[in-house]
Amino acid sequence: MADYTIKVNNELHKISADPDTPILWVLRDQLKLVGTKYGCGIAQCGACTIHLDGVAMRSCVYPISQVGDASITTIEGLSEQANHPLQKAWVEYDVPQCGYCQAGQIMSAAALLKDNRNPSDSDIDQAMHGNICRCGTYLRVKKAIKKAAKSV
Repeated sequence: MADYTIKVNNELHKISADPDTPILWVLRDQLKLVGTKYGCGIAQCGACTIHLDGVAMRSCVYPISQVGDASITTIEGLSEQANHPLQKAWVEYDVPQCGYCQAGQIMSAAALLKDNRNPSDSDIDQAMHGNICRCGTYLRVKKAIKKAAKSV
């Protein structure tokens, strides 16, 4: 076990964990931030997507020992009142079905819109590649991202 101080959603947290522990399990088990989901454990489904210094990444394979001074943002930290333009658009376009993949989908989309406020269909497809939705709401995801892009 090792001790770490990590910045999550603009708050510092002191935690102890094995250096190889994926940040996903630190978030869920130690910090009780359960919006980030476990899906596949091999960085293929996107359910565990968070931001590390603003870059979308898969938390299920990223070890706590590699976080260092980087700032982590989870779905809980995307907006204080859950009113980020993407979250609003998700509701407006009735994107969630089962909802399991939605936090990862939104975090990937937020990273896209941070750098590209007018994404093309191709830009969206590329940014969202690997975010798997078992319910198949991909067309609604794309519409919601385009809507949110106008408000970000």
